[in-house]
Amino acid sequence: MANFLKKTIFKIRLAIQIAFTALSNGYVMGFLKGKIYQGPGKKLCLPGLNCYSCPGALGSCPIGSLQAVLGSPKFQMSFYVVGFFLFTGAILGRVVCGFLCPFGLVQDLLYKIPFFAKRKNMPGHKGLVWIKYVVLALMVVILPMFAVNAYGISDPWFCKYLCPSGTLFGGIPLIATNDGLQQALGGLFIWKMSVLLVLLVWSLWVYRPFCKYLCPLGAIYGWFNPIALSRFQMDKEACIDCKKCKAACPMDIPVYAKPNSAECIKCGKCLQACPTDCIEVALWAKKKDESRDSAES
Repeated sequence: MANFLKKTIFKIRLAIQIAFTALSNGYVMGFLKGKIYQGPGKKLCLPGLNCYSCPGALGSCPIGSLQAVLGSPKFQMSFYVVGFFLFTGAILGRVVCGFLCPFGLVQDLLYKIPFFAKRKNMPGHKGLVWIKYVVLALMVVILPMFAVNAYGISDPWFCKYLCPSGTLFGGIPLIATNDGLQQALGGLFIWKMSVLLVLLVWSLWVYRPFCKYLCPLGAIYGWFNPIALSRFQMDKEACIDCKKCKAACPMDIPVYAKPNSAECIKCGKCLQACPTDCIEVALWAKKKDESRDSAES
């Protein structure tokens, strides 16, 4: 049963990505009327970069929610937001990135287009991956807390100046259907569109560049990879050191040595590539072991 689940889930990963993106952004009237959904669901966070300003979004982005808390003039740590990160990270880790993030889906689809000579990483990859931690510290935490106006209010720096998901799923649909917003366009929209276009073109060439180098949400979830219920485990005795897992990994991780790297998005390609099935999802492996022990007894 565990092997069936493993092979089935990872084979239909694209379908899961599309379904979750459609469901989490399923307020159709928002797209038709150019208005943001304001129902009770907006008080809840969704796991991926689901922009609050997307007309169809039924929930909120956890990064946006964290910035809203940190940038409030009456700053109080939100136990809900912190608890959301802890709970989601402890259960899923970066499974969110591989299966549940709308902008991750966009990058996956763009990379499939036969355009440009494809590559996994940029030159200097090992250093560039640390940029997302700088983005997290600076744009999500430090600037919202300390770069405030006379009223003690801060901008949502990451959402306002960098987040491509907000521009793609929020800004463009709203502007397309709202005459008032079209008349108010200015330099900020030009900047955000430029960032989005660079990342979209970049994604035609390099696999998931935003996830690898810029996403603060991935940086947070990556910390949980080694301890999450969804973590991988290696059967060292079964491993034949063929390194087919690394060759198959789009994030270019040596899975045989670092099965729970912070860069792993749990796409499952390593599991499919392994000829000896020595890579397992820890939770499923535990269930399999328990079933074997029960059968033996």
